[in-house]
Amino acid sequence: MRINPVAKLIASAAIAVCLLITLDPVSAGVALALELALIPLLRIRARTFWMRTLPLWVAAPLAAVTIALYGRTSGTVYAEFLLARISEGSLLLAAATGLRVLAIGLPALVLFITIDPAELADALAQTLKLPSRFVLGALAATRLIGLAADDRRTVVLARRARGIGDRNPVAGVVGTAFSMLVIALRRGGALAIAMEARGFGSGIPRTWARPARFATWDVAFSLLGLAIGAAGLAAALLSGSWSSLGS
Repeated sequence: MRINPVAKLIASAAIAVCLLITLDPVSAGVALALELALIPLLRIRARTFWMRTLPLWVAAPLAAVTIALYGRTSGTVYAEFLLARISEGSLLLAAATGLRVLAIGLPALVLFITIDPAELADALAQTLKLPSRFVLGALAATRLIGLAADDRRTVVLARRARGIGDRNPVAGVVGTAFSMLVIALRRGGALAIAMEARGFGSGIPRTWARPARFATWDVAFSLLGLAIGAAGLAAALLSGSWSSLGS
């Protein structure tokens, strides 16, 4: 069963919207627990999962520590030094922030791993009816991102072969960036001409080699994301930990 990429976007957006309504550790914790329980169903390799989500696991604790030290002070004050003040309220806010970063970012990153750029382009153009020129242009640009590393490596080796690669580090970075910009402009112009020659710029309604259908299971997957967010909100209400952003 292949899930429409639009359904994955809707599911992650629904979770994010629900968790942005309140700022408490219970709602984010419940949503995160449900997400971690469902992630194995996506059949992502453990190495791929940890490598792709590593920045999130680093950013969430850092954000929590910052809030704990410099967040809004309330309740009992446990420690105070310089501008930092650790209190009961700041610790609660830190826990809520860290959990919410994970609960919002994790499904977005994990679902993005399982999305093929070509399938995403098909879904955006056929399901959401976005302009095909914009979608196909973005797809072509995405396909060329992987060439940037090869271009940089080639430019660096070429500069070293000419004896201008190691003189000044700052000048080397600027020169390499300028060379890559020239390469990108030339490649973009050639790609635009090739796409124009193949009829990508015409106003004639185009056909699609891979139909993108929004089936029943896609609706169910979208509702699953909404259910996860709603479960977090319900848990916050029942536990009495609900805290709106304005309070």
